[in-house]
Amino acid sequence: MKRPKVVIVGGGFGGLNAAKGLRGAALDVLVIDKTNHHLFQPLLYQVATAALSPGEIAAPIREILRGQENTSVIMGEVLSINKENKTLTLKDGETISYDFLILAVGARHSYFGNDSWENSAPGLKTVADALSIREHILLSFEKAERLEGSGNTEKFLNFVVVGGGPTGVEMAGAIAEVAHTTLFKNFRRIKPETAKIYLVEAAPHILPSYPEHLSIRAEKDLENLGVKVLIRTKVTRISEDGVETDGGFIPSANIIWAAGNQASPLLKTLNVPLDRQGRAIVEKDLSIPGHPEVFVIGDAACAMDKNGKPIIGTAPPAIQEGNYVAKLLCKGLPVEKRPPFRYFDKGYMATIGKGKGIAVVGKWHMTGFLAWSAWCFIHILYLIGFRNRVTVMMEWVAIFFSGQRGVRLINRPIDMPP
Repeated sequence: MKRPKVVIVGGGFGGLNAAKGLRGAALDVLVIDKTNHHLFQPLLYQVATAALSPGEIAAPIREILRGQENTSVIMGEVLSINKENKTLTLKDGETISYDFLILAVGARHSYFGNDSWENSAPGLKTVADALSIREHILLSFEKAERLEGSGNTEKFLNFVVVGGGPTGVEMAGAIAEVAHTTLFKNFRRIKPETAKIYLVEAAPHILPSYPEHLSIRAEKDLENLGVKVLIRTKVTRISEDGVETDGGFIPSANIIWAAGNQASPLLKTLNVPLDRQGRAIVEKDLSIPGHPEVFVIGDAACAMDKNGKPIIGTAPPAIQEGNYVAKLLCKGLPVEKRPPFRYFDKGYMATIGKGKGIAVVGKWHMTGFLAWSAWCFIHILYLIGFRNRVTVMMEWVAIFFSGQRGVRLINRPIDMPP
């Protein structure tokens, strides 16, 4: 008899764990992703700030799943879904059928209706984003060196990160370390340590999902690193010259967007209810209404926790959701017997800089070196592959003791302003 076919769209945390959970099942599994690699997104900011190389936080999907005889992988982009016919259409026109579908398509940055800002304020979601931001940061110091004495260096030595969530906080802290420590005495005409780093957040505190006293601690740690934290500050306009806020104008050629996410537009082709972030509102078993064979997980899903609040789109929920759906399919449970998904919150944490972090684990709140150490351990643990774990750990040890970041490569010519 022909075995049921499971198609997984997306090779991120959710999709990859769903695929791994189906190993050995009496199912044919197909994984589709736009790239050929699984990316460890929580460490992407370290690629953007020259601490790590892309290969240290990514691994080929085919290599990860090579031991699963029931699983195949193709590289392609899904443009639409016909849930009535149970088919997908790829960008090149190919049509793929399925018996079960798992959508783990992730999210991209959202500019809240101001999409024109993206040209001047890129977000950080892919390896290409990280490499582009890294080169832009390094080139700004090179341009400032060339322009020293002309009075036009300010915008190249100002760095603005928009959004005070974990990505924004970690990015701002890392840029401060690059400017104030890594590049110290690297230039002769400018002093990189005089660079100004701004973190702009509209809420009363950065890291608004954390307890208030931890958010305040994070603000103080950032300020000690040389980051100017602007809370209760809304961005009103972004251009190639800088950032306009309700508190004034910041001239800058280095603007990084970390203020919001928007789910993949592919979900619109499902014709199901979506939340404000474009995520599919799923049932208790993570399937979409009326189609128990279609599951949405990770950043693409609006799933509720035990208190009826939407689950935050981070790696731990995506991993648990992928494992949950895989177990449902392995057991072949009818819809009425599927247990509801229950997210087990193991805690959350963020790093501010070398030896500084905050963490929430149950009722325990940690700060400083202890929280930073826990953050390092967890991220090493979640990395794919023994080699990547060892390499990243060695890089972090070297950076901790020397302050030097070894991936300061620029691969494009400098484009000086007239």
